Amino acid sequence: MACASIIAKVVRDRLMRHLAVKNPGYGWETNAGYGTKAHLSGLEKLGATRWHRRSFAPVKKFI
Repeated sequence: MACASIIAKVVRDRLMRHLAVKNPGYGWETNAGYGTKAHLSGLEKLGATRWHRRSFAPVKKFI
C-alpha cells in the first residue's frame, strides 16, 4: 500500500510540473494545493484553466 502512495505522489508531481510548463504563473510546480498565495495570485491574474476544479470556491470566483 505504501508503494502505491509513493507512486501516486511521483506521478502527481510530474503532472504538476508539466502543467506548470504549459500554464505558467500558477505555481503548480511547487504547489501542494489551491490555498497558496502564488496560486491564488495566478488565478486572479490569469483566470482559471481547463485544469482547475470549477466546483472549488476559490476557482469559482475567477471563472
